[in-house]
Amino acid sequence: MNNDELTKLISEISRDVFGKPFRHQGIFNKRLRTTGGRYLLRSHDIEINPASYNKFGHAELIGIIKHELCHYHLHLEGKGYKHRDKDFRELLKQTGSPRFCSLLADKRRKSSSFYLYECISCNTEFPRKIRMNTAKYRCGRCTGMLHLKTEKA
Repeated sequence: MNNDELTKLISEISRDVFGKPFRHQGIFNKRLRTTGGRYLLRSHDIEINPASYNKFGHAELIGIIKHELCHYHLHLEGKGYKHRDKDFRELLKQTGSPRFCSLLADKRRKSSSFYLYECISCNTEFPRKIRMNTAKYRCGRCTGMLHLKTEKA
C-alpha cells in the first residue's frame, strides 16, 4: 500500500464512519517507533506507522485511522481533540475507535550487559549501561582516574 492508497482509504473511512470529508494527506512514516499513527496539527495530515500495518494487518490499520480521524475532525471543528478531552472520548465511543493501538515493541531496551568502572584512588564503583571514555571522565568523589573493572554481557 502506498501513500495515495492510504489517503484514499482514510477518505473512505472518514466519509463512511464520520460522514465528513478528509481533505488532506495520509502518509506512511517509518520513523514512528512507539505509536501506530499521529495527527499533525499544522498540516492536518495523518501519519501512519507502516510497521503496525505489516505486523497486525488491515483491521489494526482501520482502528488507527479511525482514532486519528477523531483527532482530525474535532480539531477542525474547534472542539476538544486531545486524549483527555470529553469530546474526544465520546467520539471514540460513537465511532467504535480504539483508545490505544497494539504495542509494536517494548519502549525500553532490555540490555543485560553493563560496565563496572572503578576509581583508582578511592575504589568507588560506578555501574553504567553505556560504555564511557575513561580518559574523559573522572571520579565524582575524589576526581581520581577511572578504569574498567568488569564488562558483563
